[in-house]
Amino acid sequence: MAELQRPTLCCCRKALTVPSKSCDGGRPLGHCRLVDIASASNFHSFKLRHFHLDLHLNFALKRMTGWQVLELLPLQPGLQTLVLDTHPSLHIHSVDCKVPGGGGPDAVLPLTYRVEPFTDYGASLHVSLPASPPLRPHRAFQITVRYTTTDGPAIWWLDAELTCGRTRPLVFTQGHSVCNRSFFPCFDTPAVKSTYSATVRVPEGVTVLMSASRSAYSKQDRVFQFSMEFPVPAYLVALVAGDLQHADIGPRSRVWAEPCILTCAVSKLGGSVERWLGVAEGLFGPYVWGRYDIVFLPPSFPIVAMENPCLTFIISSILESQEFLLIDVIHEIAHGWFGNAVTNATWEEMWLSEGLATYAQRRITTEAYGEAFTCLETVFRLDALHRQMRLLGDNNPVSKLQAKFEQGVNPSSLMNLFTYEKGFCFVSYLSQLCGDIKRFDSFLRAYIEQFKFCSVVAQDLLDFFLGFFPDLKESCVAQREGLEFERWLNGCGPPLCEPDLSAGGVLTCPVQRLCEVWGGEDPDTKTIATFDLSAWSTFQTVLFLDRLLDRSPLPHEVMSHLSRCYSALLDGMNAEVQIRWLQIVVRNGFYPDLPRVRSFLHKHTSRMYTVPLYEDLCGGVMKCFAVEVFYQTQARLHPNLRRTLQQILFQTSSASPATTAPPMLTQAPTTTSPTDPPANGTIALRDVNVSA
Repeated sequence: MAELQRPTLCCCRKALTVPSKSCDGGRPLGHCRLVDIASASNFHSFKLRHFHLDLHLNFALKRMTGWQVLELLPLQPGLQTLVLDTHPSLHIHSVDCKVPGGGGPDAVLPLTYRVEPFTDYGASLHVSLPASPPLRPHRAFQITVRYTTTDGPAIWWLDAELTCGRTRPLVFTQGHSVCNRSFFPCFDTPAVKSTYSATVRVPEGVTVLMSASRSAYSKQDRVFQFSMEFPVPAYLVALVAGDLQHADIGPRSRVWAEPCILTCAVSKLGGSVERWLGVAEGLFGPYVWGRYDIVFLPPSFPIVAMENPCLTFIISSILESQEFLLIDVIHEIAHGWFGNAVTNATWEEMWLSEGLATYAQRRITTEAYGEAFTCLETVFRLDALHRQMRLLGDNNPVSKLQAKFEQGVNPSSLMNLFTYEKGFCFVSYLSQLCGDIKRFDSFLRAYIEQFKFCSVVAQDLLDFFLGFFPDLKESCVAQREGLEFERWLNGCGPPLCEPDLSAGGVLTCPVQRLCEVWGGEDPDTKTIATFDLSAWSTFQTVLFLDRLLDRSPLPHEVMSHLSRCYSALLDGMNAEVQIRWLQIVVRNGFYPDLPRVRSFLHKHTSRMYTVPLYEDLCGGVMKCFAVEVFYQTQARLHPNLRRTLQQILFQTSSASPATTAPPMLTQAPTTTSPTDPPANGTIALRDVNVSA
């Protein structure tokens, strides 16, 4: 009852008088003015109708030069300033304005502007708008910004040596959460959506892709044209350019990759993508984006995958593991409905994207692969959530679904397992409230249809939920039992409840039994031999290894026994399995298997596999070994990753990302004791490494 009687709260933490059920220009209506403290812009004063990018890519100088045209509508009279998000790595050359009635159709007015500091992840561009002719509310005008951008947080230039083929350079962008302000000036908030188009000029032999619904190429002019006909927030605008080839894998899907990995990528996905899309459409309604293409990026891609509309970005390292690849692609497909079509209006409520997408992902895998497989994957992820909870403590505010943060805090720091798994558990709770999973599927279809191409806050979802199930609201009032929405959203700690995962017992019980065998004082060899890990799925194996890792440190005799039983077998498995075994080796100081750690770090150069091992190496007595391996491999590491590892190895301060690459070291800086804790001092990346 308390939940039903409490005042409705908006995203800016003020009481609402009218709940919102519609949107305009990507922002909810009915709310008081939306506040996004991660944006310096005055996005609430304008409607962004469309923007166009015209860019020239210079690989030799590692820079993009060109201009952006924004088509804006003032939402109130007397506006004197336009404020856009930008970044110090983006250099403004000029700003012009074209206003209807301003002295002819081609009249262009130069404008004055200034750039001011905002946070360590951005700056603000203040443009003085013309007084004459005056800007009229809801009448469009154009702003043109000419600029050059180099290697800010959004733009990753890769020398040829850092690509998969090691023959030609490559560049890609990564906008989530607030990085695209270094790609182009923008309203860098998920509350604002617009269509966009782009013209990209490149050297011969370079293929350009963007997160766009339409594209064209002029070979004679080496110009690529793109158009996104559906409104998207700034962070979902993405570009990749390099030596890329494609193969069709379905009627509306193709795989893009460097030539050396294209065949492997196609063989891993086959006709599965169309099957997954079909299952998702049966559950949540039509896929609105037209195409669903995938581009596999080199190991320097900083996350596992990114749901850019029409073109999912995914790290090529994941090709080693069929099951992780399956889950990651299905998760990004789910974002086509939850996150892309309907988007969280602020970064403080990322669970509206990730929690719903994780729930949708598991509905798809249940339909496609059965309940047992989905429950196994869920148990594996919830294990990781509880591991993170033990590290953070039950009262840590980052465990809230509505994670409030102050100005200056990078929203990317809120990307953690609570966003995904606690969000998933809350959505599962809503499903349980309605009493029928098929009825909840119908609700989600209606929710997408209601808020498609809009940005919403949690109250929008919950109001629509109670409106869709009026009997649920009435029964709560009649029985004087309140709903738990407030505790779910603003309470610290683990989920209030978890879904029933007993259907996965056929797959998880053998894992638990083997863990119990190894947990004894003298593990029985004959009993161990009855468990054939080579017949297990990847998720069973990593669940087993994660639970062994939780028990570390293990007695030396047990480590020796484990090594005799499994080291050779695990050598032939994928990287997701290997890294967990090697973390067990490192955390237990088991020197006989240290050569395997060296071999792994020489082979794998992605953040997802290097950072966890280096953190563990530096957290124990193997720091000298870690420094030695780093010297041997640093030339093949992206400068951003090299900088991160230098901070871990030598415990330098974690400053803002520089615009120049850190030097490759030939002699170690003075270090602290090999037994000192890792530089970050809190949570290993393995515990928080999730796809977007």
